[in-house]
Amino acid sequence: MLYLDKLLAQLAYPLGLLFLLALLALLLWLIRWRRTGAGVLCLGLAWVWLWSMPVASDALRASLESRFEYVPAHALPEADAVVVLGGGINVGPPQWPYPNLGPAADRVWHGARLYHADRAPWVIVSGGSVPWRERERVEAHAMREFLVDLGVPASAVLLETDSATTRGNAVYTAQLLEDRGLERVLLVTSALHMERALATFRAAGVEAWPAPTDFEVEPVPADPLRWLPDAQALADSTRALKEYLGLWVYRWRGWAEWKG
Repeated sequence: MLYLDKLLAQLAYPLGLLFLLALLALLLWLIRWRRTGAGVLCLGLAWVWLWSMPVASDALRASLESRFEYVPAHALPEADAVVVLGGGINVGPPQWPYPNLGPAADRVWHGARLYHADRAPWVIVSGGSVPWRERERVEAHAMREFLVDLGVPASAVLLETDSATTRGNAVYTAQLLEDRGLERVLLVTSALHMERALATFRAAGVEAWPAPTDFEVEPVPADPLRWLPDAQALADSTRALKEYLGLWVYRWRGWAEWKG
């Protein structure tokens, strides 16, 4: 199911959808519905152009990030544990002596901030490996190494190493919390991902409070160039569309809490 989910999601993203529409346009062209085929192809190109514009990409990401406030670590409530979700560190092959920090590595850094601000006595790192990347050391191990480098005692770090999805993060962490007799947690993930993560953890029965980090969108002056296509903007838009699609699917499956 994980493979199928990933494949279907790729086809729903801008480039994947453009590929499907291009195939449809080719089919229509072959059966001599050329005007319709040209229209379908233009529709696909316009869709990709839209999400390639920085101004549209920023607006889409801000629609998710603005739902949460970026506050200092000491301003957050105390909890039984800090839960840090994976997705920010590339473990790499076994011969690599150190993992690489990715754009979302702020998650681990923020987890250390919360620990040093005495918000919780435990830090739970949640991150396993997808089936097609089986490794001896999973992301949770690398996250613990980074936390130790940031001054968090190894004895204060708990590992959740079985998850490969946000749903897995929530289910396996909920079990770990139950086993340890822990209840309230500060949930740390990227602001773009927080809506889906928080809804999923609460649906799994975890009393989670959002502690977002890795905010991306910031105010920028008006610039005509922001209306031109940009590869990074398309990548950013795709990540935001992934969150909207993932949240809808999770709620449809009963894996995420509904609002209202």
